[in-house]
Amino acid sequence: MNILVIDDEQTMRDLLARTLNEAGYSVQQASTGEGGIGRIRSGGIDFVILDIMMAGQDGFSVCRRVREFSDVPILMLTAIAGSEADKINGLRAGADDYLVKPFSRGELLARIEAILRRTKGAPYKPEPVLSNGRIELNETMRRVTADGKPITLTRKEFDLLALFLAHPGQVFSREQLMERLWGEQALNVTTRTVDTHIKTLRIKLGDAGAAIETVWGLGYKVVAG
Repeated sequence: MNILVIDDEQTMRDLLARTLNEAGYSVQQASTGEGGIGRIRSGGIDFVILDIMMAGQDGFSVCRRVREFSDVPILMLTAIAGSEADKINGLRAGADDYLVKPFSRGELLARIEAILRRTKGAPYKPEPVLSNGRIELNETMRRVTADGKPITLTRKEFDLLALFLAHPGQVFSREQLMERLWGEQALNVTTRTVDTHIKTLRIKLGDAGAAIETVWGLGYKVVAG
């Protein structure tokens, strides 16, 4: 059983790691929410202990992002002050349970075991999320983020980006993009329209928009961020 501890306090991470190691668990650590998300995406994580109060992204934000692509069990840690509100927000964000600091070794292990009993064998149905590393697109929720920031796109811009992310590295000619996105209406669309949509999409994505590359004489493609 591989447990990931996400907490920006080294002392707390070391304490949890020592306790979990003594109980027979393998432990990985992440000092930031972004680092923890990356480790979960890489696979091999069976359980997550996530602190709510962290610099940068708080635990609620991290939990919501993880739930976009994984159902890994999450136990959130909260301070005594405001713990009831933290519990409600944590559960709404997708956490399986919460634990108030300070806590005993026995309670920590008991809550982990209880969560694992409830979640063991539960089928995971991942959301159709497409990503190049910096850009994430959730097809079901019609949501796009670039470097963690939400981006508002038109329907055509969204469909264009989804096509690119679904085929990383593949070059699409302007004619192919016209046919894929406009279908029968492509007869009323010019290649200039495609160029305009690409330009606008790059601007909206900010620095991450550089991933949409022009392949001179051929068309466009998306590379890893």
